[in-house]
Amino acid sequence: MRVEPVPGVPAATVDTDGQRLLALADYHAGIEAGLRYEGVELRSAASERRERLLAALDRTGADRLVVVGDLGHAIGSPFETEREELEALFSALTVPVTLVKGNHDGELEPVLDDVDADVTITPGHGTTIGDVGFAHGHTWPSPAVLESAVVCVGHEHPVVKLEDEVGGNRKERAWLRGPLVPGSFEDHYDQPLDVDGDLVVFPAFNDRSGGTWVNVRGQDFLAPFLPAGVADAEAFLFDGTRLGDYRNV
Repeated sequence: MRVEPVPGVPAATVDTDGQRLLALADYHAGIEAGLRYEGVELRSAASERRERLLAALDRTGADRLVVVGDLGHAIGSPFETEREELEALFSALTVPVTLVKGNHDGELEPVLDDVDADVTITPGHGTTIGDVGFAHGHTWPSPAVLESAVVCVGHEHPVVKLEDEVGGNRKERAWLRGPLVPGSFEDHYDQPLDVDGDLVVFPAFNDRSGGTWVNVRGQDFLAPFLPAGVADAEAFLFDGTRLGDYRNV
């Protein structure tokens, strides 16, 4: 498989174009500052996020890091603590980075211009590396991205509600994967598309982000092309457990 989740980690290896990528979505650096603005006080987990990412890079031997949107958290100008977290992260990275801009990354360019790192920033409608496409998911992926063998998106932060036989329940972040359905994309672009790949919806790397309850009735998706743009999508837990059709979990 070109896109393979790393067991126990909300990230995946992507083997394409003669290189191994580590891809993740929704890092949301500085999220604690945003939550504090909303009245929620939490100790910063910046160092834990950074170490978890660095460990995944080391474990997978990746040649490049791809952030599938929302590297930062502030929608406008980054908070000072967000800037500090990003500076510390990029100081520790030893691989080049591709950032596919998400809806929270609008003003990150000045911050990333100041870091001593090899960073490529692509538009929110996405980019391709080899035969794999990447788009954040807050807007429609470009036709070139959609015609990839696999399309990777974030933004949705999918979570499943798991219940036991005595009525207890818990929330788990999950992966979604299924075949792309061309109809809604062709309607949006008003043109035929050579769409014959899979769509992979990444869980949020940041465990303090909210999420879409994909198996709870009445919960709307955030991405404009979901759920119509994917057929027979299955949910998977971090440990590789296959849950089957996400609607029936």
